[in-house]
Amino acid sequence: MKLTVQHHHVRSTDTLDSMIENRIFALQPRLQIDEASVRLECRHEESPAFRVRIHLITPGPDVIAECRDHTIRAAIDKAMEELEARIGDRHAKRRRRVRSNLQEPAQMRLDQTRCRATRSHST
Repeated sequence: MKLTVQHHHVRSTDTLDSMIENRIFALQPRLQIDEASVRLECRHEESPAFRVRIHLITPGPDVIAECRDHTIRAAIDKAMEELEARIGDRHAKRRRRVRSNLQEPAQMRLDQTRCRATRSHST
């Protein structure tokens, strides 16, 4: 996975960068991430001043989260929570689809059996 962290009016520190790296790598078991792009911004003229945008490039649809807060760490936490929620939604959707596909053939067999039974009783 390629990880890019951009700092815009935010000082780069080892603790901040390693926290972001660890949180993104922790998502890997749940989602294949080919590339991650993180942008940290501080806009003093706006409130809340700190903005974090995380873009995960994955097979299938990309996952993007953007959050603002009054501290950079809080903005990062919010963005990571949003990413985790979106990844969880993807897994839930996939599970529903698989369950639906498994139930449809069983329902079709049941319908065919009922149809045969109805035909044999009517003749």
